[in-house]
Amino acid sequence: MPAGSVQTYRAFAYNNAWANHRLLTACATLSQQDFEAARTGFFPSLQLTLNHIYVIDLFYVDALEGGWLGPQAWENEVPCRTVAELKPARASVDKRLIAVCDGLTPELLDGIVRVNRDTSVQAERRDRLLMHVFQHQIHHRGQAHAMLSGTAVEPPQLDEFFAAAEAPLRAAEFASLGWTEETLWRS
Repeated sequence: MPAGSVQTYRAFAYNNAWANHRLLTACATLSQQDFEAARTGFFPSLQLTLNHIYVIDLFYVDALEGGWLGPQAWENEVPCRTVAELKPARASVDKRLIAVCDGLTPELLDGIVRVNRDTSVQAERRDRLLMHVFQHQIHHRGQAHAMLSGTAVEPPQLDEFFAAAEAPLRAAEFASLGWTEETLWRS
């Protein structure tokens, strides 16, 4: 049976959290110097790139929850100086995004989210805003993945979430995150 739109967004939210978990687990083995080292990318270090993803997610997830945080989200461009600080902060915002997607209905997907831009309020369809959030993460997470390949740490596989061949490894990782396959695929 094909997944409906709501289930697709839920799967994206879980996949997003899983990819962040894998990437930050790999980054946790870096020295602080390697985490902060200048690298080629839009944001010129792993620290800056991964913090950028985090603060932009704070901005959008807050709006999706009906909050009014707005640009205050990125007043501190590096709220998490270390991977040890970033990993639980990242997991927290990922759980919030999963909760947003777990609460979706077809009607909510078509609904409007109001985004505080400080000097204006952006009105955006929820489905389009969610697509933007996921694409933004994929875009910058890919840059971080490439940066990681310039270190001694092997970049983790990030695109096998749905592959049956990965089921045993995925099950162990899901358990560490408090999930099961049923959690993800329930309708």
